[in-house]
Amino acid sequence: MARRCELCGKQPVMGRTYTRKGKPKKEGGVGQHIARKNPRRFMPNLQPARMLLSGRVRKILVCTRCIKGGRLLRAA
Repeated sequence: MARRCELCGKQPVMGRTYTRKGKPKKEGGVGQHIARKNPRRFMPNLQPARMLLSGRVRKILVCTRCIKGGRLLRAA
């Protein structure tokens, strides 16, 4: 199963983490510099949920934003 919200289509996004060296100027240093950039993936916060789709109960992965926004019609 793909890491994707079945209601809004939210999926993993590529990004970077920055490793910094040096003491910040605020703390009396000469300033921070980026030492390296490592790739990473920002994963969506997906939760399993039971939803009523076309008269049948289905188990789907839904992001928390859709759950909070009320787009999910839960099966009883």
